[in-house]
Amino acid sequence: MRLTEDAFAAYGLPGEPGSEAFWAAAGTPASVPAEDGGWATLFLWRGSPASIGFESWSEPVALGRWGETDCWYAEVRMPARLRVTYQFLADGAAFADPFNPLGAGGDRSIAATPDASAQPYWPVLGAGADQVLPLPRTRVRWTSERLGGRRTVRVHPAGGGGPVVLLLDGDDWLYLHPAMTAFDAAVAAGEMPPVTLVFLPTRDREAEFGCRPALWEAVRDELLPLVAETGLPAGPDRLVVAGQSLGGLSAMYAALEFPDLVSRVACQSPSFWWAPGAADLADPLAGPLGGAVAARLRERVDLSGLRVAFDVGEHETPMLPHCALVETLAAQAGATVRVSRSPSAHDRASWRHALLRDVAWALV
Repeated sequence: MRLTEDAFAAYGLPGEPGSEAFWAAAGTPASVPAEDGGWATLFLWRGSPASIGFESWSEPVALGRWGETDCWYAEVRMPARLRVTYQFLADGAAFADPFNPLGAGGDRSIAATPDASAQPYWPVLGAGADQVLPLPRTRVRWTSERLGGRRTVRVHPAGGGGPVVLLLDGDDWLYLHPAMTAFDAAVAAGEMPPVTLVFLPTRDREAEFGCRPALWEAVRDELLPLVAETGLPAGPDRLVVAGQSLGGLSAMYAALEFPDLVSRVACQSPSFWWAPGAADLADPLAGPLGGAVAARLRERVDLSGLRVAFDVGEHETPMLPHCALVETLAAQAGATVRVSRSPSAHDRASWRHALLRDVAWALV
């Protein structure tokens, strides 16, 4: 839909679109209330034709051009409470938003509607290919007999270190979202006790996270002894496993099948639709509610020693019934359960808020 010059002014942009005064004031994405509820959010791109790619929330949105200028724009309708990762797609490549200071890796940015909950402790590091996130100094070279291959596991003692927090998909928390810095800030603010972060990279998510014992046998017998050899505080008696999507599924599987190892879990948007063969279906989420985890929970397991925090995006409509069933069954099995819903779809930009909050809760 073509905007008028007055419509641009409603977003705080003065002058003729594409003028130097206009670009000097540009700071997108900007949101105003939509007449039918939710928000209208303006995205700007300067240069060649482009579209916006959203992570797990919407199909790509093509940008329109203002006359013959270099101003390309899209007014996107967003629901109440939404945080979403996006990138501009232009000239066969993907780019972060040059007007948005909140980046996620070198080619992605994060937008949030004004009513989305705040994310304290996560720093604004800027967007762009030259962005370099701080990395933990301690590295563990892990050659796994059970999993095969070699991988580098980073270890960081936030606040001096303490109970181990195992971050699945650890590379995402190293290179896309600055978890090390965020945990340091949360510990310094007194929001959680000191912890030892272990960033576990994944070689094959489907193979390692698909409710199989090999990963957790390897963590127990191979990885944690290597972490102990670093000399950092790494108390195994209060191990917290934090995972998202398939990682959240695997974390809950570990609590069910390895209770002596995993008794504290923080999982966001866990893939509880998963069952053997489900990923090969035309619609993997159309199978039995709760998948393999719900089936296991119906076997009268005792989870009285488990603290588990569940979080899922309120805009992940197909995921909600799967998660709700597992949440209920876990509580019925005796687990201490925390349930929340984040302002997101299936998106790590929103998971990161629940990550800090729920790890802190798991350690109470």
